[in-house]
Amino acid sequence: MGKRLIVLLGPTGVGKTDLSIEIARHFQTSVISCDSRQIYREMRIGTAIPAAEQLAAVPHFFIHTLSVKDYFNSWQFEQQALEKIRELHHTAEVVLMAGGSMMYIDAVCKGIDDIPSIDPDLRMQLMERMEKEGLETIRSLLRKLDPVFYEQVDLNNAKRVLHAVEVCMMAGKPYSALRTNNPKEREFDILKIGLNREKSELYDRINKRVDRMLEEGLEEEAHLLYPLRHLNPLNTVGYKEFFEYFDGQIDYPEAIRLIKRNSRRYAKKQLSWFRRDPDIHWFHPDDKEGIFRLMEEGRI
Repeated sequence: MGKRLIVLLGPTGVGKTDLSIEIARHFQTSVISCDSRQIYREMRIGTAIPAAEQLAAVPHFFIHTLSVKDYFNSWQFEQQALEKIRELHHTAEVVLMAGGSMMYIDAVCKGIDDIPSIDPDLRMQLMERMEKEGLETIRSLLRKLDPVFYEQVDLNNAKRVLHAVEVCMMAGKPYSALRTNNPKEREFDILKIGLNREKSELYDRINKRVDRMLEEGLEEEAHLLYPLRHLNPLNTVGYKEFFEYFDGQIDYPEAIRLIKRNSRRYAKKQLSWFRRDPDIHWFHPDDKEGIFRLMEEGRI
């Protein structure tokens, strides 16, 4: 039987973590986290990392391995995750990847176009310029260097805008000209399992999860990270709303309302992204019988 990667995906709050532990135990394998925020060690409560007993139950990778001060993107995740998958496949036929970061999942499953390595000095120069002059300066650079990608990118996503400018300057050509969007072949089979719930059920879980985060000390965690609020990893739901509260822009009840609303909106965005992929098999998280039947059939 060939090597296989099972990808367990779905919106925030749907219940991926508990099921990922069961699946990993069933196949006696490890979990590769594909969460673009759980990778940062300073962000614990606001990213809902697995509990200590869950992390101890099966080996986990890419959780709390970086600092928010470290630069990291989906291309780097692709390279490092593929290396780890190859390593794990030496001793396990099945490897599990679980999470909801759309770009990270696509990076591993489909690949990212080959792009030039970025000179660290150039990266530092651009980041310093962005900190001093603001994101609008980097947007203007992108509009000049690659007007096509400028019209496509989320201009509020500082990391993506900055990365596109880096690539343009390193390659001497537009970033859009280097993007072929052709899926890359992998040396293992991929089975994608998507989890979803009725909207009212999912939104209720999201609201209650925010309440738990508040009880666990989300406000205190955000306060500790407030001096680093300019860093891109902290442009994240749960933190950016508290930063606005600390700045006096909104009051506490409004901050909580926005955290819940923006978490629900992010879940909706995730589902819209995932639904474009016909290879995803969708299940309610409680349908464990159907999920495990599919995984076992996939071994034939």
